Formats: sequence, structure tokens, C-alpha cells
Amino acid sequence: MTSRVTLVAAATGAALREARFDDGGPVDASGLRAARAARESGAVPSGDRLWASPTTRCRQTAQALGLDGAGDVPGLAGLRVGRWRGATLGEVSAAEPEAVARWLADPASAPHGGESVRAFCARVAECLDDAARHDGRVVAVVEPEVVRALVVRALGAPESAFWRVDVAPLSATELSGRAGRWNVRAGRPLAAPA
Repeated sequence: MTSRVTLVAAATGAALREARFDDGGPVDASGLRAARAARESGAVPSGDRLWASPTTRCRQTAQALGLDGAGDVPGLAGLRVGRWRGATLGEVSAAEPEAVARWLADPASAPHGGESVRAFCARVAECLDDAARHDGRVVAVVEPEVVRALVVRALGAPESAFWRVDVAPLSATELSGRAGRWNVRAGRPLAAPA
């Protein structure tokens, strides 16, 4: 049995534009327009099961894409950054430069009081394992860091590679595989076909 999972990165919002650690904010007007345009172009993948990260931004993106019925999957929540939540990377870097440097260099570090990149990758990988146990295609609207973590896991890369994966808003990353071996097709924009 081949499992297929398409990860759609959420549309942009103020937190993403400002390089702000997720504050639970919504998609902005331009993100909603882009998601609706993707839906109207027919570029949105279909699935037997529809999942979403349990954030306002992901739920709004799923709705704008026409993925009605996408159920929140708690295991696909974004990286929990503790006391840094809502702050910009610049603000945190100015206030805690050593902590930020440690966090970026060591996947096991969690100086913010949240979860480490290593723990995060392990948590979201459980959802990928769950998808592999079922027939059909999963489409999941998720935060960009969830895509990063699942690409790292799918490729068997070290967690230090997490920071080296760029994920654009409203891009689709497709994972397909069987018996724990995954192939990755990364970063297809959800735009009108040429």
C-alpha cells in the first residue's frame, strides 16, 4: 500500500510577515485572496481525509481553499515556543542572544520553555506514521514548521536540517511512500496552471 500525504502550508498572516513566533493570529486579507484564487484555479489537491493544524490561520486557509471538513489534528500543532510566543525573532534575539543561538544550533535545546525541535519533529512524525496506516490520500493544511519537520523525518535527515528547509505560504509538499520509506516532492505553489 502506498500512502500519500499532501501538506499545504497555510496562507500568510501578520505573524509570518513580521517574522513573529506564532501568536495564533488569523490569515491576512492578501493570504485569503491568494487561497481563494488557488481554489478557483483548481490547483487545490483533493483528499480522502482532510486535516489541519489547530490554529486559526490553518483553519481559515483550509476554508478559503474549499477544504471543508478539515479536522483539527492536535499532533500537527506548530512548534511550541513557550515565552517567545508572539515576539519577533529580532526582539527575542536582542533580549536573549545566547538562548536563540543555542536553540538554532542544538535541536534538543528549548530555552524558551516550550518544546525542542527534536521533540517537535518526533511529535509531528507520529501523524505521518498514522497516515501511513490508512488507505487513501491525506491533505493537511499546516504551519510551515510542520512541513519542515515532516520533510526532515521523511528524508531521514538529522533534526539540524530543520532550519535549512524553506516553506512558502500556500505551497504543497507531497509525501508518498510505503513501509516507512518516503519520497518528497517539495514546494509546488498552489497557483493557476500555466
